[in-house]
Amino acid sequence: MNWQAIVLTLELAGLTALILLAVGIPIAYWLTNSRWRWKFLVESVVALPLVLPPTVLGFYVLVAMSPTSILGRWYQAMVGHPLAFTFEGLVVASVLYSLPFAVQPFTSAFGAVDRRLVEASWTLGVAPIATFFRITLPLSVAGVVTGVVLSFAHTLGEFGVVLMIGGNIPGVTRTVSIDIYDEVQAMNYDGAGQTALVLLAFSFFVLSVVYAVNRNVWAAWPMK
Repeated sequence: MNWQAIVLTLELAGLTALILLAVGIPIAYWLTNSRWRWKFLVESVVALPLVLPPTVLGFYVLVAMSPTSILGRWYQAMVGHPLAFTFEGLVVASVLYSLPFAVQPFTSAFGAVDRRLVEASWTLGVAPIATFFRITLPLSVAGVVTGVVLSFAHTLGEFGVVLMIGGNIPGVTRTVSIDIYDEVQAMNYDGAGQTALVLLAFSFFVLSVVYAVNRNVWAAWPMK
């Protein structure tokens, strides 16, 4: 079993989930409260990775990271090497690929908050940002947890985007999904099966957490 690939994948998924928590909440809040008539265009862009083939998304991200692009030239000038085929490149691609898995649960949770509570807070003179942290966010914890966990789990199973952006560099870009593919190609089904079993068990645990949070299963076990 390739523990190096497993640790790398967990690092990638954890960092992606944290970035999406920071980036996804403002986007979801804007989508929930904006009255802009063309808002659906932004919603479509956010949801695009849900329907776009991973290889297509990976290709365009790879082009955007190339040394001939503005982003690629800027990054190479800053750090001295290209962004593609690096762990940092995988993080950028993973954030884009898992964006809807975080933003959509956040948006649903924010939209489910009783608007009267928010308006009452505003009437009492509480600033919008303070109202968000005191009322909206606490009432949306289940949706926020769901978005973070789903984006984490989705990153664990990435293959097409990871292969396009990161290639297969041991210790740098070789994730669990790439390692399983390599083991199968080498006819090492035992090794592939062990790694796949670990990923299966972990994915099941992650999804169980999501459903437990959404169904308030812990209410049956009150703290004493």
